[in-house]
Amino acid sequence: MITLPRAFAGASALVLVAGLAACGSSDTPAASPAPSAAAGAVDLSADCPATVVIQTDWNPESEHGAQYALLGSEYKVNTKLKSVSGPLMSSGKPTGVNVEIRAGGPAIGFESVATQMYKDDKITLGYASTDGQIQTSKELPVKAVMAPLDINPQMIMWDPATYPDVKTIKDLGATGAVVRVFGGASYMEYLVDSGQIDRKNVDEGYDGTPANFVAAQGKDAQQGFASAEPYIYENEVTDWAKPVAFQLIHDAGWQVYAGTMSVKSADFEKLSPCLKKLVPVMQQAEVDFYSDPVATNTLILDLVEQYDTGWVYSQGVADFSVQQQKALKLVSNGTNDEVGDFDMDRVQKILDVMGPIADKLGTPPAAGLTVDDLVTNEFLDPKIGLK
Repeated sequence: MITLPRAFAGASALVLVAGLAACGSSDTPAASPAPSAAAGAVDLSADCPATVVIQTDWNPESEHGAQYALLGSEYKVNTKLKSVSGPLMSSGKPTGVNVEIRAGGPAIGFESVATQMYKDDKITLGYASTDGQIQTSKELPVKAVMAPLDINPQMIMWDPATYPDVKTIKDLGATGAVVRVFGGASYMEYLVDSGQIDRKNVDEGYDGTPANFVAAQGKDAQQGFASAEPYIYENEVTDWAKPVAFQLIHDAGWQVYAGTMSVKSADFEKLSPCLKKLVPVMQQAEVDFYSDPVATNTLILDLVEQYDTGWVYSQGVADFSVQQQKALKLVSNGTNDEVGDFDMDRVQKILDVMGPIADKLGTPPAAGLTVDDLVTNEFLDPKIGLK
């Protein structure tokens, strides 16, 4: 069961003994220098920070597997700061620098990733979403350089037994069902403005737990993540223990990119030499993770246990997440053979729709904001894609 609300968003049955034996816990960041780049590996030491710091938006989970796959078996856990660090690896070989991956959500007091990036200059890359970038573009501008997820996992879910004829969010809206969500969500403004859901049926009191959904006995609908909740509600929420139906908000027309790798806009030029070499390494890490997720999921489960934030994440959810991401094409090469790229027309459409919504939410975008301010494909290697 999820015991904390997830903004974007145990024990492992498969333990890699050699890897875990080499790992340790620490309340101070790792101070060891990174090993030199191995023969055949990309050497990042001349162009990148000695430690590439990645700020995520939530606790460790399989949707973040492409980033945690940058770590090898030699990692150190900072249980106080909820971070993990070690040599940054490229296909199993050191690149001459370290990587530190920081948890978000409860670990940063539920502040936005952009806020953290502007508070801490040590952060190299942070998670972003297209709609969030537009909303923070005036005060906290960031530019995305890779999209690990081609489709946002967020969904609206409902009970198929209560609503057997409902196939889409628009169908659901026609029933008058209550839809429970976190407050201030831009996608919900879109669903209301596009006539798919009536505002009077929106309940912004969702607290991230199953309690109200279960208590409604199938009458109410709820937001969630298609890569997690369908498994959780059927297999781990004992008071429900049956399937849920859902539609991705992407398929309802809200086609933002979520969980993108971004840098502060002012740092873009300075970091460009690093990004030119680093982004293809991140692409390959994604390919490696989805080809064989066992080691990285073991790491993720170990981190969840050591961080002990109240977040519950099981081996079953981790395995389901990877399978579901592939099945729903949440992770894919999109319309070409390249993983991680942005469809510029898609970003423009979101920019066009999100501007008025951002105004309504009191977070107007920067004047003259363009797609090029938000995303770039320039550092991606078009030859690296999922098989």
